Amino acid sequence: MEPSCIDVHHHLFPPPFVAQLIEHEHYLARGVARHWTPQVSLEDMDAAGIATAFTSITAPGLAFISRERLFTVNRECNDFGARMVADHRERFGLFASLPLPNVDDSLREIEYALDVLKADGIGLLTSYGDRWLGDPAFTSIMDELNRRRAVVYVHPTVADCCRNLLPGIAEWVLEFPVDTTRAIANLLFSGTLTRCPDIRFIFAHVGGILPLVVEHLVRAAMIDPKLAAMAPHGVRAHLRTLHYDTALRMHPVGMSSALQFVDASQLLLGTDAPLRKSTDQLAELQAQGLPDDVVRKIESGNARRLLDRYRSLTR
Repeated sequence: MEPSCIDVHHHLFPPPFVAQLIEHEHYLARGVARHWTPQVSLEDMDAAGIATAFTSITAPGLAFISRERLFTVNRECNDFGARMVADHRERFGLFASLPLPNVDDSLREIEYALDVLKADGIGLLTSYGDRWLGDPAFTSIMDELNRRRAVVYVHPTVADCCRNLLPGIAEWVLEFPVDTTRAIANLLFSGTLTRCPDIRFIFAHVGGILPLVVEHLVRAAMIDPKLAAMAPHGVRAHLRTLHYDTALRMHPVGMSSALQFVDASQLLLGTDAPLRKSTDQLAELQAQGLPDDVVRKIESGNARRLLDRYRSLTR
């Protein structure tokens, strides 16, 4: 059977990214990052029946790179990703990184990534230093992405406020899902989602802990008119227009909460490969006993509707 699944949460490890991980003894450098090649990803995809993986750089992004070198290193990573896509056009896509928090350089990179490299979208982290994506410092970035109707993939990281809160527990265990929810709440209650309705957001891991705390956000808007004004269509309505990937959520609690929170049309397959095995993630999804039409939407149908490279094929 021909591979048919489309994965929107798949990581690439360009050499400049790996070099900083090794230099700073980041835990990723002890695992797959040091030994990754595009072929590693292709073999994982083939085993799981994944036709195309849309790649992005995972946390910590380029957080260890000095601001003076950030633009250059970020460009090198995007160029690496674009060459990989060119070499394997049907197999890979690219969500290009930005050199945030450098705003002017990031605006230049949006133009280069989307107009020159023809990237499929932009990949962002949930926060940069002590600022989340709805921060006023990033207004011009969001406005430009909205003008372009860009697909924006958002992966969690840990904010400066919350590093090493529980020594011995890795940041991805608790802080990643919480930071994703913080970023979404910040975009919502800053008015960014209202001001920028044409950004096609995809958030990792079904929004972190969002399905479990959405009623908290609803309640916050009910008791604070200023917050309510930022979400004029209602909190739930705004959040249900966003897209979410299923990485690490394809288990009974994860899928049940996701499908109670949003319609199946807003869910996209995510595997977190090569940090996770795609075969394991797909097996979990198949084990949930979901209706066939829901599984088809998650595995590929929703991505084909959302991502521009498929639009001419689905009209």
